[in-house]
Amino acid sequence: MAKGRIFSALLMVFLVLAPHCEAFYLPGSYMHTYRQGEEIWAKVNSLTSIETELPFSYYSLPYCHPQGGIKKSAENLGELLMGDQIDNSPYRFRVNVNESLYLCTTNPLDEADVKLLKQRSRDLYQVNMILDNLPVRRFTEQNGVTIQWTGYPVGYTPEGSNEVYIINHLKFKVLVHRYEGGKVKVVGTGEGMEVISETETDAKSGYEIVGFEVVPCSVKRDLEAMSKLKMYEKVDPTSCPVEMEKSQLIREKEQITFTYEVEFVNSDIRWPSRWDAYLKMEGAKIHWFSIMNSLMVILFLAGIVFVIFLRTVRRDLTRYEELDKEAQAQMNEELSGWKLVVGDVFREPTSSKLLCVMIGDGVQILGMAIVTIFFAAFGFMSPASRGMLLTGMIFLYMLLGIVAGYAAVRLWRTLKGTSEGWRSVSWSTACFFPGIVFVVLTVLNFMLWSRNSTGALPISLFFTLLSLWFCISVPLTLLGGFFGTRAEP
Repeated sequence: MAKGRIFSALLMVFLVLAPHCEAFYLPGSYMHTYRQGEEIWAKVNSLTSIETELPFSYYSLPYCHPQGGIKKSAENLGELLMGDQIDNSPYRFRVNVNESLYLCTTNPLDEADVKLLKQRSRDLYQVNMILDNLPVRRFTEQNGVTIQWTGYPVGYTPEGSNEVYIINHLKFKVLVHRYEGGKVKVVGTGEGMEVISETETDAKSGYEIVGFEVVPCSVKRDLEAMSKLKMYEKVDPTSCPVEMEKSQLIREKEQITFTYEVEFVNSDIRWPSRWDAYLKMEGAKIHWFSIMNSLMVILFLAGIVFVIFLRTVRRDLTRYEELDKEAQAQMNEELSGWKLVVGDVFREPTSSKLLCVMIGDGVQILGMAIVTIFFAAFGFMSPASRGMLLTGMIFLYMLLGIVAGYAAVRLWRTLKGTSEGWRSVSWSTACFFPGIVFVVLTVLNFMLWSRNSTGALPISLFFTLLSLWFCISVPLTLLGGFFGTRAEP
């Protein structure tokens, strides 16, 4: 009776306070509105390629530097492991101001610069830019089909030519949506989320950025005229693409001038839908269809084999049970092979400890995958939050160490009939799979260090991963093993 009164009182308090409670927007990015003419700065990520897996820093190439120097953006664990390196850039936009601007002119290219630019161009490296957390998109025509890509190439080689041309002029299109506010006020918390609360006054209206597109081209500029300009001074607009004779070659002692244009276009796309274009790129439907087709074939064939095996074994087991002991002993002398399954299922395997360790680690990985997919399906791991998916997977794997220890020790106790040696099984479970991954990661990291790739992990991250491993994963696995000793075999 007392519990019912307490519950009723808590329910009343909840109903009274519910209208005054605050709600959170959970996908990793929050809406930001910009005023007319407000300055926005694009960011640049690592150079990536579809030909090679090595990412490189944007400023490893002779590109224009920002006036205030290069500053790195905050990186989480997942971004570091993925090789992302987000830096500021000199590309400045002013909301709803269409303009064509000059950036800089490089020093004469030396032999090393020319070799590096040509190598990155031939390896199909892409420049990845970000504006208001949106990656830049470009569109290409192939066989009459429009294909969408993220980023733009460092350079290109025309068909029938051995010369390499650099992309030094960018035509940006920024899609904006007018936000009028209303009775909902958006207040930043500073933690990557937004608090949404009702208010009587209208929220500050402005413009939301809902799209970021680019048309890259190569343009050879008049160096004498360009040398008189300063950064962000206006230049004449350019029509892309440009004829080969008017494009900028990559060769020694050549100076490269970088310019860009920006055009703001009003769009009906709303801010919550701005990532739809990235999630529906060409080829996604075919890819998922192939995966589902393969899974259906595998499940169908496995089901047929399982049914045949089950019926055969059940028939044999029924026949064995009907025999008396003398007849069964006589048949055991005559039969051999898999039909002796009655005795085999109660026989301890030769590498029982390794079996328990692998079963425990398998349960841990499977649990991590299921929980990750569950949270991703509900938007807790949005693509707007770079590295959040990998960070979440790592922490879920560590927390599920308690499940791995429990499963491994309980199976060990079932096979042995005793809990003796459970500590050794728990330690092996905690170190077997992560140890293999850590060794492989270390070897690959030395290779990336030798190539000066941004995919190389800093030494501080190694100590962070080791601390998480031995301070969280190992103790939880030992705790799960202790609970496994108390469970029924």
